[in-house]
Amino acid sequence: MERGPQQRASAAPSVIAHEASGIGFEGVSVAYGSQTILESLTLSVKPGEIVALIGPSGSGKTTALRAVAGFVQPSAGRITIGNRDVTRLPPYARNIGMVVQNYALFPHMRVEDNVAFGLRARGAGAEVIRERVPECLGLVGMAKYAKRYPRELSGGQQQRVAIARALAIRPQVLLLDEPLSALDAQIRRSMLDELAKLHRSLPSLTVLYVTHDQTEALTLANHIGIMRDGHLVAYGDAQGLYRRPPNRFAAEFLGRANVLPAQQLEPMADGRARVRFHGQLLEGGNHHGLAAGAACFVCVRPHDLQFVPGAAEPLADGQRLNQLTGVVVSVQWLGEMHSIVLDVEGEMLRLTCSPLAQPPEPGTSLTVRFDPADVTLVPEGERHG
Repeated sequence: MERGPQQRASAAPSVIAHEASGIGFEGVSVAYGSQTILESLTLSVKPGEIVALIGPSGSGKTTALRAVAGFVQPSAGRITIGNRDVTRLPPYARNIGMVVQNYALFPHMRVEDNVAFGLRARGAGAEVIRERVPECLGLVGMAKYAKRYPRELSGGQQQRVAIARALAIRPQVLLLDEPLSALDAQIRRSMLDELAKLHRSLPSLTVLYVTHDQTEALTLANHIGIMRDGHLVAYGDAQGLYRRPPNRFAAEFLGRANVLPAQQLEPMADGRARVRFHGQLLEGGNHHGLAAGAACFVCVRPHDLQFVPGAAEPLADGQRLNQLTGVVVSVQWLGEMHSIVLDVEGEMLRLTCSPLAQPPEPGTSLTVRFDPADVTLVPEGERHG
């Protein structure tokens, strides 16, 4: 991190040391006056993994990252990096690298000087700088741009330089705060690939990644935390959290699931359960151990719905597919797919499928089927933590 000359001597050893470390939040709260922004966050980021924090604006995800960086002080709780309690340490003493969405490059400095800035601020010798700067620029594919100024680079190239600068000090953890939000869609996809490649090159680097973009989180992260109103409302490995969300908010925020209210849960012997949706029996995975008779939600992803053209045929003996019929509300062609919205007993159900030569007309009846294996039954309540 960047800081004043008077602090250089105390941080000089971190230039040479490079230790894989995780991040720990232990009951961390942050408040501004009477307003609590982050409440009792407990979370462990293991050494060498990427954890993404996602959530709507004001959910507390950026506050959590800034607390690790030392830019905000917790009103309660403890933050650790590796085995060190850093809760009260200033930013420059935490051995972190940070990349923000607006790049924060010095416009009057060439690329190589921007990358070297943190090293010089820590009192690194000329030999270390000569070795480290081209090494880090090479990691992000910017070695041939060392002599250019930021104004001579594209947005994506500037962000690569910002990442190289953060890596040059060999931080224990890398904090990324919406690093791709200022880039257009095509460059963002390219940068996602580059970040994944970078982490493969530096497998011991621990990364805390804050984003509002679900695709970024699913593409990069080993684990994802979903924030809402200052609370961590869901946490898990990326695939597990996507396939088996623990509550309605997580289901709808991460991947736009269909969520239908259901009642009269009846557990089955194979880890599934039956429920009733407006009198119709549906089956799904009871991954969260919901009790008999409970009200819950049926969660199924749009791409797991199978379009049944024409009149629906009865299921063959032994087939266990859920089936719903509704009225087509809208049909959208999105290039690589069709998106169809159905009104099923007053609930909106979204289906995505390959482009159809003859898509159904709004107002017509349409039947969809979906496998119980693709359904998760989600509890009504939302647990924090």
